[in-house]
Amino acid sequence: MLENVKDLLADYDAKALIVGLPYNFDGTESEMTTEARDLARKFELSLGVPVYLQDERATTYEARGRLWKAGLEGKGVQRVLDSEAATIILTDFLDRLHHRR
Repeated sequence: MLENVKDLLADYDAKALIVGLPYNFDGTESEMTTEARDLARKFELSLGVPVYLQDERATTYEARGRLWKAGLEGKGVQRVLDSEAATIILTDFLDRLHHRR
């Protein structure tokens, strides 16, 4: 997995990596949250670019709603759901970054 991420960073000349942080809906942390934090730490030590964590609560539900509104259903949704959720995570991160300035 690390080599794939390195290749993607190089292919897109990426300056950072955003990792989704899967909190529970009530804002508490789960085992998956701990795993995501650990993965992000390992990426930061190995990749040479900053790694940021972004809350990903409800992004899959939001992505599914967007795709449904766009007219996709069934297998069409499943094929692009993760990509749409990743788009939401990145947009949320950029919005948060912009509002910090």
